[in-house]
Amino acid sequence: MSADMSKNISEKLTYPGTTIEQVLAMYADPAFREEVATYQRAVRSSAELDGVGAGSTARVEIVHGTEQIPSFARKLVGDEIAIVQEETWTSDTHADVRVTIPGKPGDMSGTFDLAQVGDDVVETVALTVKVNIPFVGGKVEDLIAGLLAKALRAENKVGLRWLGVS
Repeated sequence: MSADMSKNISEKLTYPGTTIEQVLAMYADPAFREEVATYQRAVRSSAELDGVGAGSTARVEIVHGTEQIPSFARKLVGDEIAIVQEETWTSDTHADVRVTIPGKPGDMSGTFDLAQVGDDVVETVALTVKVNIPFVGGKVEDLIAGLLAKALRAENKVGLRWLGVS
């Protein structure tokens, strides 16, 4: 497998009966970000937020144990895997996102877009995963893409509860 491959992730997350302002307020609350990490059984986490919405940034780090990932990947990352998500909100409905695993090859980048669709808010997440490791890069990309999609769905579940719409 070539080291130049990549894997695309696309998720639509719906928050029924909410407004964009409510969803932004949720994302801007460090307690919400901590609740998401707790739900994902993170070893530890941190969130640095200066609000969410036009002109703001967010940096969230979640550290997971690796006992549930395949051994070939565990050899690459060790006993823990830190995932750092950096969001740059260019408007109240759009963020550019970069996700890294510090000290490891590869990254994920893309966008979060919020839209009011009737009475619901729909978040569209589009990310590209690139891992620059010859021969096993594709396997690692698939693994990371699957973990990231699972994490996004977990965030949505916590968000539904948080907003009282579950």
